[in-house]
Amino acid sequence: MDAQVRTMTGPGAAGNAGDAWKASLRLHPGPRRLGFVRACRAAVFAGFAAVAFAAFGFVAFVASLERFEQVPRGRTDGIVALTGGSQRIGDAIDLLARGYAGRLLITGVNEHTSKGEIARLNPGQRRLFDCCVDLDYRARNTIGNAIETQRWAEANRFRSLIVVTSNYHMPRTLIELDQALPGVSKVPYSVVTTATADAWWRNPSAARLLLSEYAKLVAAWLRTRLEREPGPTITSLPATGAGATGTGVRGLLETRR
Repeated sequence: MDAQVRTMTGPGAAGNAGDAWKASLRLHPGPRRLGFVRACRAAVFAGFAAVAFAAFGFVAFVASLERFEQVPRGRTDGIVALTGGSQRIGDAIDLLARGYAGRLLITGVNEHTSKGEIARLNPGQRRLFDCCVDLDYRARNTIGNAIETQRWAEANRFRSLIVVTSNYHMPRTLIELDQALPGVSKVPYSVVTTATADAWWRNPSAARLLLSEYAKLVAAWLRTRLEREPGPTITSLPATGAGATGTGVRGLLETRR
């Protein structure tokens, strides 16, 4: 009995008690520590889930892009072309010349570019510019394009539009136009560019372009779910006369997408 007491009260008793206390904490962590561990695990899981969801969404976005230009099946009231690539304007004018609509709006034109200069970039279609082409100098982004298209379509009482823009830009454009003109039918005409070829992952600039556009698309989708109608153009300029000094093709291309 004395030996047992000496063993329990000897110099190593305190150390043994400390080890037992630490082991007890490891086996039975306190409520705060347990809650912190669970929160960390949940945050890590949520992060992985968000990354996986975003990656899946991006792949679906790229897969949905048009690889070939589709000719509209019928005639519409008007055509709207968004600047950002010279091929967009040429294709829109060609659709107008072929009778797919009676009037064309080119939205987002640089304020220093005149109608005559755009006509010179499209020889043989001068008569169309004289009678059937309108230029918008106010829009400076896709939201602005939608607002100016809304004003133009309502002024002309159009109920159907052919929408001309690049294939990677089309999904976001349609979201903004649906927000601005919910009662107007839109027929997409996607201009296919080399930036969205199937091997985009081998082209760093194409990958950056598509990733940037996908992020803007998600932001536009979320914003349009939270607001009832489009807000004012982020950057607006008053409409200027057609006789302003122009800058050719570069003047038509806006770095705002």
